[in-house]
Amino acid sequence: MRAIKLLLVIVISTSVWATSQPQENVLFKPSLEQRLRSNLATKFLANWHYKDTRLDDELSAQIFDRYLDLLDPNFSFFMASDIATFQPYRLNLDDALQHSNPAPAYEMFNIYVERVRERVSFARAQLENPMDFTVDEDYYWDREDIGWANTKEEIDEFWRHRVKNDFLRLRLAGKEDEAIIETLDSRYKNLDRRISELNSDDVFQYFMNAYAQSIEPHTAYMSPRSSENFEISMKLSLEGIGALLGRENEYTSIASVVPGGPADQDGRLKSGDRVISVGQGNDGKLQDVIGWRVDDVVDLIRGPKHTIVRLEVLHEDIAIDGPSTVIDIVRGEVKLEEQAAQSRIIEVPGEDDKTVKIGVIDLPVFYLDFNGRAKNLPDYRSSTRDVRRLINELKAEGIEGLIVDLRDNGGGSLLEATTLTGLFIDEGPVVQVRNSSGRISTEEDIDPGMAWTGPFAVLVNRYSASASEIFAAAIQDYGRGVIIGETTFGKGTVQNLVDLDDYAPSSEAGKMGQLKITMAQFFRVNGGSTQNRGVVPDIRFPSAGDPQEYGERSFDNALPWTSIESADFASEGNMDRLVAVADSRYQKRIADDQEFGWLLSDVEEYNVNRNKKQLSLLESVRRGEMDKDKAKREARKAAQDNTGPLLEEGDTLAIASEPPEVVEDQDNPAAEEEEEDDRPDLLLRESARIVGDMIELGGDEPLLSRQFSLLVKEREAGNL
Repeated sequence: MRAIKLLLVIVISTSVWATSQPQENVLFKPSLEQRLRSNLATKFLANWHYKDTRLDDELSAQIFDRYLDLLDPNFSFFMASDIATFQPYRLNLDDALQHSNPAPAYEMFNIYVERVRERVSFARAQLENPMDFTVDEDYYWDREDIGWANTKEEIDEFWRHRVKNDFLRLRLAGKEDEAIIETLDSRYKNLDRRISELNSDDVFQYFMNAYAQSIEPHTAYMSPRSSENFEISMKLSLEGIGALLGRENEYTSIASVVPGGPADQDGRLKSGDRVISVGQGNDGKLQDVIGWRVDDVVDLIRGPKHTIVRLEVLHEDIAIDGPSTVIDIVRGEVKLEEQAAQSRIIEVPGEDDKTVKIGVIDLPVFYLDFNGRAKNLPDYRSSTRDVRRLINELKAEGIEGLIVDLRDNGGGSLLEATTLTGLFIDEGPVVQVRNSSGRISTEEDIDPGMAWTGPFAVLVNRYSASASEIFAAAIQDYGRGVIIGETTFGKGTVQNLVDLDDYAPSSEAGKMGQLKITMAQFFRVNGGSTQNRGVVPDIRFPSAGDPQEYGERSFDNALPWTSIESADFASEGNMDRLVAVADSRYQKRIADDQEFGWLLSDVEEYNVNRNKKQLSLLESVRRGEMDKDKAKREARKAAQDNTGPLLEEGDTLAIASEPPEVVEDQDNPAAEEEEEDDRPDLLLRESARIVGDMIELGGDEPLLSRQFSLLVKEREAGNL
């Protein structure tokens, strides 16, 4: 992919930042302090990074392209003539960095500011013209294949279509034309205002991130302002909605939801959602934030606990012309207890009309109270301790199989990934770590015995990353359990923070900011890496889109998959036959499942349309598409039985599913909510059925052998 979508990740929590003063017609140029920062950052990036990278003409060209990409990712502002003017810098940015003189980046940025203001002026002028939505024309919202405009007429035409699409989208949402004009004029004015509020530090951070991210996606420079925000994110207790924000073209997107936070508990805001507008309180005006800087959106969303913020969002699975959803969230505090592992029991059909109890442990993050552990407190919290306790409770309830649900678990403590694996293997290595000098160390489980010895599965999705991948990979390599779901994110690297203030030549140098540098890489016990490829499930659920287009694989300069020698470990067994038969049963079961049929249909529809890069500007066509989608939702609602929908709105695979219906109960308003909370989602339910198959097959070796032989014969005959 050309663009790295997440430039800055910012936690929404209470803090006050100084507001930049508008700078009309100011030409940016680097300060002496920024030259010093450039010198320090360049030395660390050139010498400390895990990836051996030379600051030469080749890297200079990559920095040049990425800097343009960070400024203008959709080719919406710069002209081809501007890029031609910049070409002398293409192979000289390495020299600029080596001489601590980032002036070329500032000169390019000054042209960028000029072009943005020109486009704002043009867009606002378009609002004075009548809009005709009976003309058959398209808005090409993704210009990656088109590139930079060659003429003023060409870029004017793109912006005419863009304004027209903005107008049509609001009309389809039910707004009156007068209100639409007011909303869009405010949106475009805000873009100009935010450009005016940029300062020299912003330019420096853009450029240094272009350098850092040209080396590798998880390496970044954080200015003093961003460093302050990052420190907020590392605190145990956060006030706000508990979400990480990033940038996706002109939208602010939800990078991830902090486990245990208000947004996570509310359940409606999901990774990949795009924020359109933000309002304060129950009835505060929704302020359009399309095109805003990420940190400006953060300033609107963060606030004191117990107050309400309203977010108008486009869910990840909704096209940019699709219907939006307004979500009201009460700001609160993220506490360790709310991130803790939780358990439940799902009953699935077994042999002879009996039901089988499957335990489920939902683990949102690999957490550890480091201070409590260091002080050897008897009751310090850790994910391993909590999961061990929950397993014992589930065993007392008579479960016969177990699932650890790691969907959306972005990682956490490496130590916890190791000790948690130890609950399911006897003893042995869990993960290998290689540092930048090539030295390999091994994290091992040294505690004999297992907390659970029965049938076991790990449920993952595309957002399961880092420590989650270490755990899932170890379970897979040891043959201890079955991995179910989507291919995981593929983040197999370790980052360290370098505070540049510690290396400043004097106390008068001012704040220098921080570097996040990749210093090491994880490897599985079988010698392969979780980097880039992620963990491929043994039994795969349908996946929307191409796995190569999400996670680590989507970054054009991510570290490649590689391998080292296998660690010395003893496998718990070979599950190939069991997995093959369980997978065959799963495939036959979902072929007759109505809701899985809907899911597969939505996945197919999404995959067909995912490369579509234009939208019709015919109102009749767009309304027809809306009516078709509405009719599909209503037909599905009518077809559902009394148990209600099992597809959940937040399911990353439920491409076009609707939210569960909430029926108001006047006597007990919470009754329906409790029922919804207790109902397993479709993919978790099916995972439990797969574990149920494992229990039946694993306990009957003749049955397993017979079904495996039939499966092999069907495959040889071409029936599968």
